[in-house]
Amino acid sequence: MQSLTTYGPLVGRVLIGLLFLLAGLGKLGDVAGFSGYLASGGLPAFLAWPAVIFEIAVGALLILGYQTRLVALATAAFCVVAGVLYHFAPADQMQMAMFLKNLAIAGGLLMFAIHGPGKLALDKA
Repeated sequence: MQSLTTYGPLVGRVLIGLLFLLAGLGKLGDVAGFSGYLASGGLPAFLAWPAVIFEIAVGALLILGYQTRLVALATAAFCVVAGVLYHFAPADQMQMAMFLKNLAIAGGLLMFAIHGPGKLALDKA
């Protein structure tokens, strides 16, 4: 049980952090296309670069366990807003699955915001 307490939060941070890091890096290949996608949900297209940088930064920070509580809280809010604006479509089962995925990730991030990053994190150094 001790190893779960020691390594579990690190594994959780890495898994969630990789999701955001890779998503942000993937958007670098077509920021213009992502700008159009943002506009389709009602957000200004100029937010594409800040969103890409945000995803890359929070992914890296979660993995490292730096400023974890604040980063987790901001990222949870990001997930809820993205879910509501881009995936909430009750008539579309796939979009609702994506919406619920966003809420589930936000829930995991809230656990880090409340309980911290665990022992193996820069926050603990």
